[in-house]
Amino acid sequence: MSVWKRIGNLFAKPQPPQPEKSMLTLARGDMCEVSLVTYEVTGRVHNRGRNAVVLTLQDGVHISYLLVEERENLRYQLYRPIDGRLDTPDEVPAEMELDGRTYYLEEQYIGTVTVAGRTPFMQGGEQHVWQFQSDDFALLRIEWQNGRFMLYEGEKVIPADVKVIRAS
Repeated sequence: MSVWKRIGNLFAKPQPPQPEKSMLTLARGDMCEVSLVTYEVTGRVHNRGRNAVVLTLQDGVHISYLLVEERENLRYQLYRPIDGRLDTPDEVPAEMELDGRTYYLEEQYIGTVTVAGRTPFMQGGEQHVWQFQSDDFALLRIEWQNGRFMLYEGEKVIPADVKVIRAS
């Protein structure tokens, strides 16, 4: 190394540290842990208007979906797909009963989403979402996009139970 290069290195600014990946910025191929279960992120649906992302998580053959939404603080909800059918988005009721449990409509919104990786909907666009909660805090989520419904059951996850293991 030449003397001039060494002198130049003395006055060069150090590289800024890379920001750590958060659950909102995880992408396909990253690893995370939710409630002591390790998952690989295989897909991502991002709703920029709500600062929310739904990560498709795979643990072996099991697929789950983690909703990460940043409001006053980060909120996490872990969902599993369920079988069900609705006819039109105009007829989603405000109260639903499934398996003896009554769910009440908590929130309904429409947003434009972008899609990457393996997700229930293969392309982005306008997505309608209905979020329900039961009296015992069980969650139900209904999504409609491009003429297709998806239904999920789930529960809230405390932030201490969610962490990034490896991010690219």
